[in-house]
Amino acid sequence: MKEFFKLVFASALGVILSSFILVIFSIVALVAVISVAGKDRKAEVSANSVLYINLNHPISERSIKNPLENLTFMGYENNNIGLNDILAGIKKAETDDNITGIYLNAAGLTAGYATIEEIRNALLHFKKTGKFIIAYSEVYTQAAYYLASVANKVYLNPEGIVDFRGLSSQITFFKDALNKLDIEVQVIKVGTYKSAVEPFILDKMSEPNRLQVKSFLGSMYTHMIQKVAESRHLPTDSVHAISYNAKMRNAADALKYKMVDGLRYKDEVLDELKTLTDIPSDKSIKSISIEKYAPTEDEKKSSSDNIVALVYATGEIISGEGDDEKIGSERISKTLRKVRTDDDVKAVVLRINSPGGSSLASDVIWREVMLTKKVKPVIVSMGNVAASGGYYIACAADSIFAQPNTITGSIGVFGLIPNMQRFFNNKLGITFDGVQTGLFSTTGNFTKPLNDAEKLIIQKEVDRIYNTFTQRVADA
Repeated sequence: MKEFFKLVFASALGVILSSFILVIFSIVALVAVISVAGKDRKAEVSANSVLYINLNHPISERSIKNPLENLTFMGYENNNIGLNDILAGIKKAETDDNITGIYLNAAGLTAGYATIEEIRNALLHFKKTGKFIIAYSEVYTQAAYYLASVANKVYLNPEGIVDFRGLSSQITFFKDALNKLDIEVQVIKVGTYKSAVEPFILDKMSEPNRLQVKSFLGSMYTHMIQKVAESRHLPTDSVHAISYNAKMRNAADALKYKMVDGLRYKDEVLDELKTLTDIPSDKSIKSISIEKYAPTEDEKKSSSDNIVALVYATGEIISGEGDDEKIGSERISKTLRKVRTDDDVKAVVLRINSPGGSSLASDVIWREVMLTKKVKPVIVSMGNVAASGGYYIACAADSIFAQPNTITGSIGVFGLIPNMQRFFNNKLGITFDGVQTGLFSTTGNFTKPLNDAEKLIIQKEVDRIYNTFTQRVADA
C-alpha cells in the first residue's frame, strides 16, 4: 500500500510539473507572438495597386493600439482603425505612385455625419491628384451614400437599393412607464433648451426642443443635399425632390435619377478595376487594405522640434482617470500639463467628441486649457458632437472649428433625482425608516421625495453652475 501511494504521488507530481511547464511555455510563446505582432511593419505596396477602404465597422476617433492587430486568428482579422488612420492613409495614398486609385465599400458604415464629412473631404482632396475612386455596394444607407457620392463612379448591385429619404430624429419617452411603476423623476434644471431631462417628465417633445432639433437637423440635411448635388453634378432642387419624395425605391430608380453611374455585379466592378490598373483579366487585382496601408507609428514620428500635439477628448466627461471611451478630468489634465511644459510642442489641437457630462470635471479640464493657452496656442477641433460639457472645455481655446454637421452648444445644467418611495411601498411592499443628525442628511436619497427646502438648495447650486458656465463662454 505504501508503494502504491508513492506511485500515485509521483504520477500526480509529474502531471502538475508537466502542466506548469506547459503553461510557462505557452506564456513565453504568446509573449513572443505579441512582441512580433506588435511591431510596426511597413506595408509593401506593389505597382498599380488599389487602396481598399472597407468601412463595415464602427469608426472611433482614433485607432486603439492592439498588440494583436497584425494577426489573423481562426479567420478573424482585426479591423480596428480609427478616423485618424483612415485620413492619414488617404493622404499617404495621394503621393504614393504605387497606388492608382481607391475602391470604396461603405455598405456597413456606422459613424456620425461629422466623421463622414472628414473622410469625404479627404477623398475629395485625393481626387484632385487625378487618381480614381470607385464605390460599390449592394445597399447604400443614407450615410454610406453620402460618403460614396464623392466617387468618380458609384455602382450599385442590380437588385440593390439606395436609402435616401432624409434625416429624422426620434426620442423615447418614459414618463407613462415610470408613472405605472410609481417612480417619480425629480428634475432640477436651468436652460429652456436643455432637453436631456424631457424623456423622464414628458410624453412628447417640448416646443423649444422641437424647434432646436428641427433647426440643426434641417441644417445638416440642407448641407448633405447640397454636397451630394455637387458631387453628382445635379441641380440641388432635383436631389431634394428625390430625397423628400423617396423617389429611389429600387436600383432602376437610382440609375434613372442619375444617383448612381451604373448597375453592376461585383465581378463586373472587379473587371473594371483590372482595366483601370492594367491587370490582365485572368489575374487578381493588386490591392491593400486601409488597415495595413495606414502609416505606422514609425512613419508618423517626426524629428522636428516644432510639434503640434493632438489631444483626444472622447466620450462622456467624468471625474478621475477615464479611458479611451470616457473623458477623465485627471487623465486629460495630466496630458495638457505635459504638452504645456514640453518646449518641443509649439501648439495643441484638442479634438473633442463628447455629449458632455460632469460640470465639475468639465471645469477642471477648462482650467487646464486656459493655463495651456497662456503658454501656446490651443485649437479645438470638434467631431460629431461637442455639447454641454463638451462645449465647456472647448470655449477656453484660442479658436474652435467644427464640421457643418457637428452638433454643439447645449449650454445648460440639470440634475435628476429619482423618487422611488411609492415604487418600493406599493409595488414591492418595502418600507424604509431611519434616523438623521441634520435637516438635510438624507437629501438625494431616492427612497423619499425632496421637500421644498431641499429643492431650493439644489436649484441654487444648479443656477450657480449655470451662471459659471455662461460666464466662461461669455469671457472666452
